[in-house]
Amino acid sequence: MNDGAPTNPLIALLELAQRARAAASGNELAFLAVNDSRALAPYRQAALWFRGSGVHTLSGVVAVESNAPYAQWLDQLCRTLAAQHDADTPLDIDPATLPPAIKAEWDDWLPARAVWLPLRAVQAAARPSGDSAPGAASGGLLLAGDSAPAPKELALLAEWMDIWQHAWRAAHPPPRWSLARAPTLLRAWWQGGARDRRWRRRTGVALALLAVLLFPVRLTVLAPGELVPAKPATIRAPLDGVIAEFSVRPNQVVAAGQPLFAFDQAPIGSRLDVAREALATAQAEYRQNAQLMLNDPRVRTQLAATLGKVAEKQAQADFLAGQAQRSRVLAPQAGIVLFDDPSEWIGRPVQTGERILQVAAADDVEIEAWVPIGDAIPLAANAPLQLYLAASPLTPLSGTLRYMSHRATARPDGSYAYRVRATLDAAAGQRIGLKGTAKLGGERVPLAYWMLRRPLAAIRQFIAL
Repeated sequence: MNDGAPTNPLIALLELAQRARAAASGNELAFLAVNDSRALAPYRQAALWFRGSGVHTLSGVVAVESNAPYAQWLDQLCRTLAAQHDADTPLDIDPATLPPAIKAEWDDWLPARAVWLPLRAVQAAARPSGDSAPGAASGGLLLAGDSAPAPKELALLAEWMDIWQHAWRAAHPPPRWSLARAPTLLRAWWQGGARDRRWRRRTGVALALLAVLLFPVRLTVLAPGELVPAKPATIRAPLDGVIAEFSVRPNQVVAAGQPLFAFDQAPIGSRLDVAREALATAQAEYRQNAQLMLNDPRVRTQLAATLGKVAEKQAQADFLAGQAQRSRVLAPQAGIVLFDDPSEWIGRPVQTGERILQVAAADDVEIEAWVPIGDAIPLAANAPLQLYLAASPLTPLSGTLRYMSHRATARPDGSYAYRVRATLDAAAGQRIGLKGTAKLGGERVPLAYWMLRRPLAAIRQFIAL
């Protein structure tokens, strides 16, 4: 013991404990640890170290210069001791067990012997410089002297460190709530006491389930979809007649002006021949009356009627000639020809305006979907849409809603659905006509509503009836 210390070490320990409880700040507690611990065991140098901030306080020094060689070497030494010694008991340091780089400078900075007093679960305060000290991580108090402390002195120092840590935690209580302490608080609440453990766990499960049910998800619906041409040129029957032949095959690439199909020319040609013969007859009659008019003035009254008959026959012949020209349909633009099997059209009578086929550009593709009436959800402008083709279900095509019809349309299967058109975000790389399932995204709703939307709608319709 140093001079001036109480004869009984237990009295010295009680006095240190009383001073620790009366300390007004963390710096006062740190000063007490490095300078007044010699009341329990003799030493020449002391250093208080925390894992997060390094050397916190030195004996006989007002402020620690972290860039000083002595402080840097002490930081390396303390980190090595904290890594090698995981127990909470004091450690009598043997310099021979230290790394060579630290052992080589031991005699330059410290006396022959030293003891390491580990600190566990210490909430350190901020250093005077404003740097944040470690949280609940480990630290330690290093005491260096000419001789190793006796076993009784080590026991007193261990008890003193336990008292000092309690005073340190009391002087620097953690905040009641912080994001960093959330897992610890939840774990303590979950484990709780034996009496309330079942109630707490049930409450925790209920809160977790409620949080999951209230988690916002995007409301989505599925609908049959297809890749269709965005702006195709629709070819309709220009006249009433029978299709005689097709000059193209389905999905064939054609150029503008290329023949597509032709009507049966026999009825059109016969009517045109009759009209031309009738026109020739009317013209001959007109010339005859024009010659008779020179000798017989009474024929002049018939000349106007004959001239009108010639104009009528001329109009009929021109009309039939135009029909004969339109009976051979040409492609209005370059693209892919879209129609069914030609054998289903050949020999089939069609009416004027009936759709025969379409000519669409290869890269002019968009998505068409049919949303059932029961799945019609509010869709915002430019709502996201994805099409999962049956041919390639792992590579969906993304699109943006272009429009959704206001009225449901009857489909070939007898059901009613709303037509949806969406533009592709990128080149599809797929041919027109491929079908699949379209996924339309609406607004975000709680997960509970997403799960119960259809059952609630069915119940509401049942109650309304």
